[in-house]
Amino acid sequence: MGAGRLLALAAVFGGIVGMIWSGVGPFRFQSAEEIARIEQSVTYSGCDEVRAIGKAPIYRGTPGYRQNMDGDGDGVACEPIQ
Repeated sequence: MGAGRLLALAAVFGGIVGMIWSGVGPFRFQSAEEIARIEQSVTYSGCDEVRAIGKAPIYRGTPGYRQNMDGDGDGVACEPIQ
C-alpha cells in the first residue's frame, strides 16, 4: 500500500473517530422522530437509578435520555454529582 493511500486512510479514520469523540455522533444525522424513538426505547425512574446501575451519564440521542433529567440542558443527563 502506497504512502499516499495509507495517509488518506488514516485521515478518514481519524475524522470518524474525532467525530464520535466530539459528541457529534451518528445520531445527528437522524430525524427528530428517530432520535425520540431511540431515547424512549429505555426508561429509568430517575438519575439515582441510572447511576446505581452504572449507566450514567446519558447523552442526548441515546436510549434513556430525557430532557427532564438534564438539569443544565447541555445534552448530558445524570452527570456525576460533584
